[in-house]
Amino acid sequence: MEKQRIVIKIGSSSLSGEQGGLSVAKLEHYVAAIAGLREAGHEVILVSSGAVAAGFRSLGYPSRPVTIEGKQAAAAVGQGLLIQAYTTAFHQYQIVSAQLLLTRDSFAHKRQYSNVFTTLSELMKRSVLPIINENDSVSIDELTFGDNDMLSALVSGLMNADHLFLLTDIDGIYPADPRTNSKVQRYEYLQTISDDLIQSMDHHVGSKVGTGGMKSKLLAAKTAISLGVQVFVGNGDNTYDFQDILAGNGCGTYMGVQKEQGVRKPKQWIAFHSVIQGCLIIDTGAERAISMEGKSLLPAGIQEIEGHFMAGDVVEVRNIDNEIIAKGQVSYSSKELQAIKGLRSKDAMTQTNHSKAEVIHRDQMVVLRKEGLV
Repeated sequence: MEKQRIVIKIGSSSLSGEQGGLSVAKLEHYVAAIAGLREAGHEVILVSSGAVAAGFRSLGYPSRPVTIEGKQAAAAVGQGLLIQAYTTAFHQYQIVSAQLLLTRDSFAHKRQYSNVFTTLSELMKRSVLPIINENDSVSIDELTFGDNDMLSALVSGLMNADHLFLLTDIDGIYPADPRTNSKVQRYEYLQTISDDLIQSMDHHVGSKVGTGGMKSKLLAAKTAISLGVQVFVGNGDNTYDFQDILAGNGCGTYMGVQKEQGVRKPKQWIAFHSVIQGCLIIDTGAERAISMEGKSLLPAGIQEIEGHFMAGDVVEVRNIDNEIIAKGQVSYSSKELQAIKGLRSKDAMTQTNHSKAEVIHRDQMVVLRKEGLV
């Protein structure tokens, strides 16, 4: 098999012992399997939960804390224990590992987003195995981040990975919770992930030591698939050779289509991470031009401007029925657009002294429906 780039996400439940603390034996199991992938010539990025689970016992908690303060304190203690265990285990296979702690801000700000890509690219170039975790000790947003599920999906897209393995303590996706209904059959393969399937996961029970559930994993998988990444969700505890998962023989559910065309990396920040600063309402002609003809958005098609923004900010583009159809970086401020909306391109350029007419250039726009993101 030709070299593949694989993002592997390991959940807290997969690294915890019966009493909830970090299980070194389980961690070493995963390290050995990852080392096997590396020995076969594949590239691996590891996204690992487990800091809170590793640390809460040292703080005197009888079980995983439920308060934000408790979780953050446990993470501060546990992250050191977690990375120390990984470093020691990977050293046995002559693999150098590196720790990256990220927050949502790492993706929301374009420069930081670019820095994450640059750092990961350099580590991969040097054959260093990155170990990524949410910076739990300072990030409140992690508590609803799906136990690193979505983080791993976004990393897989950013780094143009071929596969994302979401490893958990359940062997795949079921239409109902298999722990309470033994008759349900696992989905072996899902080409796409419907909204109905995602909503059906609302009542599935999560792990005692993790924050994610199957709904979280489906949301992450849907994002990864839209970014051109194939996804596996399943139980890695009993899999000693991750090449079996790569070959399609894993104990879980496979999702996505091989060589699926995803959102190009330069547009991922706009689509998934940027902060929306305003909204443009466009007419039917402009909607057709950007949705079906692949054109840029021009002043003539703009009917209304909402919000206050500057050139370079990201705005939503909505049609006359108030349906969002695109996001993009504007070349004009809201003040300028109020003055030129509906004008022909030549008149708009003259009035604003701009050298180009495009309000949002095609290269700075993500058409959400076309990309399968809505």
